This record gives sequence, C-alpha cells and structure tokens, in this order.
Amino acid sequence: MFATSLSPLSVDSSRIRPKIQALQPMLVELRRRLHQRPELGFREHLTAELVSQKLQEWGIEHETGIANTGIVATITGNKPGKVLAIRADMDALPIQEENDVPYRSQHDGVMHACGHDGHAAIALSTAYYLSEHRDDFAGTVKIIFQPAEEGPGGAKPMIEAGVLQNPQVDGIIGLHLWNNLPLGTVGVRTGALMAATEGFRCTIQGKGGHGAIPHQTVDSILVSAHIVTALQTIVARNVSPLESAVVTVGELHAGKALNVIADTAFLTGTVRYFNPVLGELIPQRIEQIIAGICQSHGATYQLDYKRLYPPVINDAKMAELVRSVAEGVVETPIGIVPECQTMGGEDMSFFLQAVPGCYFFLGSANVEKELAYPHHHPRFNFDETALEMGVEIFVRCVEIFCRVED
Repeated sequence: MFATSLSPLSVDSSRIRPKIQALQPMLVELRRRLHQRPELGFREHLTAELVSQKLQEWGIEHETGIANTGIVATITGNKPGKVLAIRADMDALPIQEENDVPYRSQHDGVMHACGHDGHAAIALSTAYYLSEHRDDFAGTVKIIFQPAEEGPGGAKPMIEAGVLQNPQVDGIIGLHLWNNLPLGTVGVRTGALMAATEGFRCTIQGKGGHGAIPHQTVDSILVSAHIVTALQTIVARNVSPLESAVVTVGELHAGKALNVIADTAFLTGTVRYFNPVLGELIPQRIEQIIAGICQSHGATYQLDYKRLYPPVINDAKMAELVRSVAEGVVETPIGIVPECQTMGGEDMSFFLQAVPGCYFFLGSANVEKELAYPHHHPRFNFDETALEMGVEIFVRCVEIFCRVED
C-alpha cells in the first residue's frame, strides 16, 4: 500500500509531549549540521567531535574513541532498573549530493544519503531529554553512536570493545528513517526485518586464443555466462518458495578485443536471505555450481566468499514493546506497518545477536514536499517532522523497559 503512495499520514502533535516538541528546532539544527559535514566509515571525526561536544556541554557521561570514532553515552535515572541501549549510526556515503538546500553537503563526493544524520540527531536529543528528566525513568540508558554501518561495519568492533558491558545491557533498540514509508508510520515486526549481506568474488581461468579458432581455447567468457545463468537456479530450485533469497551477479569483466577469446574472467555478486539456515546452503551451492561448470569446460577458478552482516532478527518481546509504544505516537491501525521487510542489510544485526532487541523503520517520506527519493539517491532527503517522533518513541521505550515491576 505504501510502496506506491508516500503521501504523509496526519501527524497528531498531541501524541508527542510538549517538552519533546520543544526540542524540534534543536533536532533540525543538529541534523543539518551533521548533514553539511558527512564522513565515511571510521572517518567520522568531525561528527564524533560534535556529538562529544554536545554531550560534554550537557554534562552527560560518555566515552569516545571506541572502534576508532564510536561514542557511548550513559544516562542513569534516579531509580534502579534495567539497562537499555539505543544505537545510532553516524557515517555517510560516497555520493555527490544533488539537493539544492542551504544545508547541502560541504564535502565533495560525500553525502548523508541514508538518514544517518537524522539517526545521530535523534539519539543525541534523546540523551539530552533523558539527562534533563532523570526522575522520570528508572535504570540506565546507553546510547551507542556507531561508525561505519555502510561499510566495513562498526557494530562488531564496538561490541568487541565491550559497549554492551559495564553495565551489562538487557535490551537494545534502534531505528532507521525510512523513505519507503510515509511520514506518520512505523514499520515494526517480530523476526527477520532485514536480510543477511554477503558477497563473493570469482576469477575464472581459461585458455585464451584466436576468436576464429575456438577449439584451441577454453573460453572464460562462455564459462562465466554459464555460471551466471546457473547461479539463478539456486533460489529457483534450492530455496523453498516460502523463503526469500537473492543471488545477484553485479560485475562481469573479461576480454579486450573482438577477435580474441579471453583467458580470464572476473565476476562479483551479492547474496541476501532472511533465514540463517540459508547461510550454509547458498555459498555451498555457489561453489558447487562454479566448480562443476569449470570442470566441464576445462577451466579453473578461485572463489572468495565473504559473510558481511547477518540478518536483522527482532526479538518478539522487544518488537512488541516498540509496536505498543508506536501505537501511542502514530495513527492506528494504519500507521503501524508489520510487513515491512527489505533485502537491504544492516550491521545492527550483530547487536541483536548479542542481546534481545528491536530495529524498526520510522516513516520519513513526504511526496507533497518532494521528500521521497529513495535511500542512496543523490537527492535523498526526508521530512524532519520524523525527528521528534523518533525521540518520543525512544523515550517511551526507556520509560517502559527500564522500570522494575513491583
């Protein structure tokens, strides 16, 4: 329903508490400052400097330099309770921005084209609100500002650095501003939300020769063509039709002349799936297919298969927490979108493997304001009204999750 119509739903401001509504100008200012100075993974020095500067200004305890540019802020309520982590990514993409806005990127060839500037602004403002209202929540909140989500991945090194310990985190939440959903909606579901992200590179070695004398050669292009076609049978014939998976060959390079049979071909591809069981089946079948075709043609191969991010799988109780909170913020039932899976990947998955948690989508598209370009597009932008909605949802989750029931 929302894939074709991204007109915003009505946003009831009465569902957002006045003290959070009052933060909207700060949210917009922070987001736009971050947007103007985008940085690639593990190079978020200016971003981290701004985050740390604000936390210090507000008197919020925090640690910097985790996994190079990561930051963890800790805010403790005035009553004992559980520990909830909130994760926000900070990095940008190697894209030249085409938006004609006063806050456009000042860094040539780098752009916040996926909403991470908004994620950091929401998390930072959530930290500010909680620090000013410690009597209103129990327990402890750890806000994780993570580098390098777009690659090569900052979640795993932050976990290895101990960000989920001291104190030990009981649950974790995070959001993604999502231009595939209109403003006024929240996409939340139990189980798999986003797919595993894996990739492969393969070199096919044949025997070159004259294009007019093919019987003296082993044609690496012909071998590669058979491989590309055969790889599509994995999803079609080895994966249950009740499951979702993708095997895509994105690159194929070979040859330099029209009358020369190329001795070497190079191809790369990506693999996506939701069910972790497929993480063993698909790479096994990829190698079997490549090996079999190469053997039948007299070619050899070298295959490099990399597991990047596992699937994003939400805990049932944590997803129910987010859904119940979101129902108090957006118009129900139409504002809650449970069927919102995507084959996109996210290294939030590593946090969700470590502790129970929920990652959810916060609708941010508004076609009426021409704010509906897709993620990773050079004109990506979003309706900033979503920022205060994100803070409200985070704060409500803290207030409910961290309290200790009598």
